[in-house]
Amino acid sequence: MSPSSGKLLISEPALKDFYFSRGVVLLVEHGEKEGTIGLILNKPIHLKLNEVVKEFPNNEFPLFLGGPVHPDRLFYLHTLGDRIPGSIEIIDGLFWGGEIKKLMELIDLNLVTPEEVRFFIGYAGWEPGQLNRELGEKSWIVTQCTLSTVMERQPEKLWSNMLRELGNDYAIWANFPADPILN
Repeated sequence: MSPSSGKLLISEPALKDFYFSRGVVLLVEHGEKEGTIGLILNKPIHLKLNEVVKEFPNNEFPLFLGGPVHPDRLFYLHTLGDRIPGSIEIIDGLFWGGEIKKLMELIDLNLVTPEEVRFFIGYAGWEPGQLNRELGEKSWIVTQCTLSTVMERQPEKLWSNMLRELGNDYAIWANFPADPILN
């Protein structure tokens, strides 16, 4: 399967990069000339959004590590559609970005729940051709994405759950120890 906006990248078990080890990345933009942008879905930060971004209304929204690029910027995925002007639909029912002030207003009015939005600090980025090289090196598996995958309630288990869903060829990876030397 080829990478494109709305697809997932699942890292192979031996990938030891701090950000991408056992990572599941949603591709939000992909172009041969522009490169690729993605958000890591399964790396929660154990802080709440308003603890990091002081301008945000007091809330209980979780925060995720989206990737190593621009760790000083906030990105978000949501299921709010037209309620957030300027949003881009990635897959059916899942949107990226839009007017942040409108989202803050809806949160402040308690019209948005944590089940409807995922916030990320930073993003994952690949220069043109870089992701294809990494795919050639078998660093990633490309697969379909569903809304429930992105809004997973147990993101820490997402990597192993996705591998099991891919079938017997990959299910063995799900049990691969994080550090084989300690096995």
